[in-house]
Amino acid sequence: MKRQPKLIHREVSWLSFNERVLQEAQDPNVPLVERIKFLGIFSNNLDEFFKVRVATIKRMIDYQEGRKKVEGEKPKKLMGMIQKKVLQLQNKFEYTFHHILGELERKGIHIINELELNPIQAEFVKDYFDENVFPILTPILLSNVDTFPYLKDKSIYLMVKLESSEPGVSNDVALIEIPTGVLPRFIALPSENDKKFIILLEDVIRFSLEDVFALLKFDHFESWIIKLTRDAELDMDNDISKSFLEVISKGLNSRKTGQPVRFVFDNALSRDLLELLVEKLNLDEDNNLIPGGRYHNFKDFMSFPNVGGPELVYDRYRPLPHPMISAHKSILEAMALKDFMLHVPYQDFNVFVRLLQEASIDPRVTEIYLTVYRVAKNSRVINALINAARNGKRVVVIIELQARFDEEANIYWSRKLEEVGARVIFGFQGLKIHAKLLNIVRKEGHKLVNYSCVSTGNFHEGNARVYSDLFLFTADPRITADVKRIFDFFEHSYKNYTYRHLIKSPLYMRRKMYQLIEREIKNAKAGKEAYIILKLNSLVDNEIIYKLYQANEAGVKITMIVRGICSLMPGVPGLSERVKAVSIVDKYLEHSRVLIFCNGGDELYYITSADWMTRNLDRRVEVACPIFDKDVQREIRHMIDLQLKDNVKARIINAVQDNQYVSSKGKEKLRSQEELYNYYKKLLIKAN
Repeated sequence: MKRQPKLIHREVSWLSFNERVLQEAQDPNVPLVERIKFLGIFSNNLDEFFKVRVATIKRMIDYQEGRKKVEGEKPKKLMGMIQKKVLQLQNKFEYTFHHILGELERKGIHIINELELNPIQAEFVKDYFDENVFPILTPILLSNVDTFPYLKDKSIYLMVKLESSEPGVSNDVALIEIPTGVLPRFIALPSENDKKFIILLEDVIRFSLEDVFALLKFDHFESWIIKLTRDAELDMDNDISKSFLEVISKGLNSRKTGQPVRFVFDNALSRDLLELLVEKLNLDEDNNLIPGGRYHNFKDFMSFPNVGGPELVYDRYRPLPHPMISAHKSILEAMALKDFMLHVPYQDFNVFVRLLQEASIDPRVTEIYLTVYRVAKNSRVINALINAARNGKRVVVIIELQARFDEEANIYWSRKLEEVGARVIFGFQGLKIHAKLLNIVRKEGHKLVNYSCVSTGNFHEGNARVYSDLFLFTADPRITADVKRIFDFFEHSYKNYTYRHLIKSPLYMRRKMYQLIEREIKNAKAGKEAYIILKLNSLVDNEIIYKLYQANEAGVKITMIVRGICSLMPGVPGLSERVKAVSIVDKYLEHSRVLIFCNGGDELYYITSADWMTRNLDRRVEVACPIFDKDVQREIRHMIDLQLKDNVKARIINAVQDNQYVSSKGKEKLRSQEELYNYYKKLLIKAN
């Protein structure tokens, strides 16, 4: 086998993943309002893709002059591949959106524009505009400014051509930022019989342009929506006199003025105005000029209101109580009895919050340690830690200031924690702390006992309602001693620590993963059963993929559930014929990461915060945690088996990236997320 095996380019694979999100919007079996929300998720994903990945490629084009290759492709060629695929997806997106509009109309829900208002609706819109919109509008006439106005990232703008029939009045162009950060994007209009009507905020403004420019002598208006996406990378200076907090804060300000990476515009925009914008904004073909429809910033559609019946949205399962945790009982005592796993959103994340609340007032608890990557806006997790500090506990919080797009929130919470005397550690510049760990130290008799939680996802109440993640609660000293050592490392990073059971990156995880794969290769060559089962969000690292290709060649069976990017090519004869991979996209975001190795029949189970990407293995603090408890192992295996049997929401990952659904022909249909909820429901009934 050659040292450079075949790979699917990560950017192409990511776009294929986002196409799976778009498939959910196209699926007639998905409730209509949920389909619109999937359009919003698709759009939001694409925004972040351009802000981060495309911005990086553009930087390489600008500064490397194309000499450096990105995983085998020159940056300029790769940018062309991306733009071609994005345009294909944009066309599919527009078709899907208009098809959904037709479906909504058949359900009596109409999204109408300013030209379709009846007199009652027109009066409502005028009143709404006068009371809510007009006072906060800031139109800019281009004739009034010497330099073109700065276009903010995440905002949409109405480009208005102003004309007058009066002689002597020069035509002009105005720019209006749509105030979606202050007002809702969707406004419900008065109903008519059984029909419901919604108008978008920009169309309210379009309807009222005559009022906006009433003091001027314009009587003809044309308008189009435009949007600019900017580079989201933080520019970090190397001033050693500044604290890490100051460096990140300054970097956030630089992000607000990032370079353009994508310009999206209404394809009906007049040619002269498009040329003006390209010139004034310093755009070129590398800035991804994307013609679209009448509306942009579809990420707002993630909050599309349901003005119809309950059948238009998913029946959201109420998170179930955990069978080991009853009301008003100590969670620490439950952890002392045996390990247990919490699986959100099927089970209630409040178990974790209750644990922190219990620890904050337990007189025997002396210390609480937590890593924070992302937390909710009004975080009960942080509030519990604040309460713990006020109750005299030593609280140590490791806050990752470089959590992309959450930096400002993390700076805010770090200051709140410091105000009550908690020790806040901001990690290490250039080394993100992505591990999800909690450790509680409790004095029991004459000894200190550690209670730990190791998670695949963030300690975030909002995420726990829509992200599928695993939380291991344990008092097993084999695990808790290592968790405590990791927190000791955070506090004393100059010391070297040995971890006996947890696998930590950087330094240790890559080597250990190689060893585990090599063991399967050795067993396969010896004629023993050998397999690897992986559940990941992303599989990108070239060297790990190379090891998996080697394992395939040796006879190891490899089964993968990869939600997002998968650079490995499954099912290629002579390369990966023993590799099968699927991706599940459904109402909950598959986020948990699980590793299972046959190990000669004595299976090894791990949950981990790390995807198999170079950054996770080499440039982040991550943890893979062994699962020792047999009941928890069986629970994880049941989850994986259900997902591998999914023939409703699972798509096949292959070399051609065509996202075919797993066939249900001749089989009973099985939707793993529904079956998992039923499984946990049965466990609860059995326990009671």
